[in-house]
Amino acid sequence: MEAANTDGTNPGAWALEAGFVSNGPYTCTAWNHDESMTYTKNPNYYDADSVSIETLQFMLSADDTAIYNAYMAGNLDFIDTIPNEQIPKHNGTDPEFYIATNIGTYYVGFNVNSKLFEGKTPEQANAMREAINLLIDRQYIVDTIGQTGQELANTFVPAGMSDSNGAEFRQNTDSYTYPDAEAVGYFDPTEDAYEENLQTAISLLESAGYEFDDNGMLSSSTPLSFTYLTNEGAGNEAIGAAIQQDMAAVGITVDVETQSWNVFLNERKAGNYDVCRQGWLADFDDPINMLEMWTTESGNNDSQFGRPDETGSVPSYAPQNWDTYNDLIASIKAETDLTKRVGLMHQAEDMLMGTWAVVPLYYYNDPYMQKSNVEGVYTNSFGYKYFHHATKTAA
Repeated sequence: MEAANTDGTNPGAWALEAGFVSNGPYTCTAWNHDESMTYTKNPNYYDADSVSIETLQFMLSADDTAIYNAYMAGNLDFIDTIPNEQIPKHNGTDPEFYIATNIGTYYVGFNVNSKLFEGKTPEQANAMREAINLLIDRQYIVDTIGQTGQELANTFVPAGMSDSNGAEFRQNTDSYTYPDAEAVGYFDPTEDAYEENLQTAISLLESAGYEFDDNGMLSSSTPLSFTYLTNEGAGNEAIGAAIQQDMAAVGITVDVETQSWNVFLNERKAGNYDVCRQGWLADFDDPINMLEMWTTESGNNDSQFGRPDETGSVPSYAPQNWDTYNDLIASIKAETDLTKRVGLMHQAEDMLMGTWAVVPLYYYNDPYMQKSNVEGVYTNSFGYKYFHHATKTAA
């Protein structure tokens, strides 16, 4: 590990090439980046006798259609990405099509330091973000793009996540109504509320200094435009186009910029964007995993909460006093009373949602396809796939 990271700048370098140290049922024996990976049975695995498949070969591609075509041609036995236009053909009728439960949230993220908000007060910047949030037609996205029954989202902590105290976090208790309709940051994401949300969005933008004509369209005297950054993938790009269409309904101009995965990650992490696609699948079943990522020093704080811009200070229009959130997360980690801890986590999510910088669209599920002669593959709610008990018989 030390040899791969001689100057200390890339701690993950040890796992970037075939042959890296591992102790699982398979070891990586070949890796053609962006093309393929090969894993070979590990004879030193503690339960090697139960591993029946000697070699796993993975196709690596950002092209959903290429992966799907390879599966349909019989060159792949298992895929977990399916082109949107192909889902209706398989969903509900094909025994090789599955939908697994996931604990995670697909969302839109704002860079709170973006020049998009320059000249606005923190309250006006919040109003802009809330308006854009309300303008997104989530039902259309789920019905025409997702197409696998994803649940509409209006909170960041996803459905199905426990509170680590014997209940689901998204559940009403004696002390908390979840989500609290009166709390800043929550709204009704359903189709029935869309027209009301649209009118509220216009009012919010007016409070931020934008003018509208009698037809509810943004005046040319106060234009609003931004770039939506996303990564390659038919679903991601289609969602970008849907958001572009939703904003155009009131005269907001959106340019959708699509980048390769690695470039996208680097740009997002560096805060080189206005608005972007984001998603988070939980690493473990506890809301702190969804909440701690937004502390100022977190490597996952892509929205730049509490961080200075190029001038060396937090912009005047960004959420202020983010140390309050940092302290709240620290309190959660130190709290041993589980009931109090749940209450603190609700406070943290309320504060996060109140910035309107994290815009949940839907809670993930996990569609995949598996050949009928393959058995023993299983997936968990965190999106991991396990092949060490897999078997394959002749087709």
